[in-house]
Amino acid sequence: MKQVLIAEDEQTLREGIAQAFTAKGFQVHQAQDGTEAVNLLQEKPFDFVITDLRMPGFDGMEVLRRSRMVNENTIVIIVTAFGTVDGAVEAMRGGAFDYIQKPFNLDELELKVERAMDHQRLLRKLDYLSDRIDSNYQFENIIGDSPSMKEIFRTVEKIAPSNSTVLITGETGTGKELIAEAIHRRSPRRKQNFVKMNCASLHDNLLESELFGHEKGAFTGADRQRIGRFELAHEGTILLDEVGSMSPTTQAKVLRILQEHTFERLGGNTTHKVDCRVVAATNLDLQKAVRSGAFREDLFYRLNVVTVHIPPLRERREDILPLAKYFADKYSGEMGKGFTGFTPGALETLGKHGWPGNVRELENAIERAILMTEGTQLSEKDLTLWNPNGNGGSATIVHLPAGGYNLEELEKEVLVQALKMSNWVQKEAATLLGISSRVINYKIQKHQIKNPRWSKNKT
Repeated sequence: MKQVLIAEDEQTLREGIAQAFTAKGFQVHQAQDGTEAVNLLQEKPFDFVITDLRMPGFDGMEVLRRSRMVNENTIVIIVTAFGTVDGAVEAMRGGAFDYIQKPFNLDELELKVERAMDHQRLLRKLDYLSDRIDSNYQFENIIGDSPSMKEIFRTVEKIAPSNSTVLITGETGTGKELIAEAIHRRSPRRKQNFVKMNCASLHDNLLESELFGHEKGAFTGADRQRIGRFELAHEGTILLDEVGSMSPTTQAKVLRILQEHTFERLGGNTTHKVDCRVVAATNLDLQKAVRSGAFREDLFYRLNVVTVHIPPLRERREDILPLAKYFADKYSGEMGKGFTGFTPGALETLGKHGWPGNVRELENAIERAILMTEGTQLSEKDLTLWNPNGNGGSATIVHLPAGGYNLEELEKEVLVQALKMSNWVQKEAATLLGISSRVINYKIQKHQIKNPRWSKNKT
């Protein structure tokens, strides 16, 4: 429910506005002067503030300033009397959305509020919608010629128009996020936000803040209100990637949203309603996690209304060469290099490799080959492929130069490749390399490997 503060010293006008917005479903708070309005702003944030420009105590400019300090997303509409339009213009320069002159009718004010809400929704879309146009998510632009991928396309066609929760399973790098986005783009919610959250990328308290938002002062460093991913996905779709990594506390809160469509921001006691479709993705065996007690059974059944399983690349080898050509065309175009095809040796190498990192590994391998090659054809010498487990249909392929390798540099290169294949999720990279999270963390520190995402997560 939207929270509205009305600051107006004329009682009849204030109560009339309050009555109209209460009837519209808003939760309304009234302040008879600027001082009372500022006190209310210190107690809680508001979605809208309608304030008179001139009133006892603090004036409307100060109410505007305090509103922006608490929550920069608060929409402020200034009420002005005849002869004070200059002040209203100044207020708009200070961040007010609009102003309205007395006398006015309530329909005019309600129209301005509706426009403000449309503006707010548009800003959220600009922040979170992909830059790619809808056609990028048509099936003809998702590479997959194998029978298993064609079956996935048919399933997506059936489930996309519904609001049912979808669980997408598959190994790291198989393309779960792309399928999730295709579901959204082919659904009635496609004009609204598609919001993604990697649940394995943050510690528990930060993950809850990202998902549900927080109020000012909820924890150290929370200097203003923040809208969470669920709220941003209202009327759209949210992807909970690596959903199996959530703690029991976060699982319980997600279950509540699925059951009741309500939540509270961290540090707040106001209940918010949200309408969004949930698509979850995981590379874990959630049924096994349920049996071990690591994942809630009731949440599993809520998420597992429809399951889409994406097989690993080694089980759909018909897709390897079309994908390789697609990535070669893409990166040769970006780098301004000519590409005429693969040599027979390169085709054989691509076909035999086990692809433990799936499509993500294939893309990285082709990008690296295009970058390093000196010709227009990619040969097996341009492909540096490796298999950490020594199985999966291909031996490790490493071209040892005559001068040998520096073992420390080789270890760093292998670490970086594993991290790239795992989208820089350390836990997944450790699994690919067959080492523990503690060991990979030590080696990352040892080689001073950095990624901007890690520093962002610590702030």
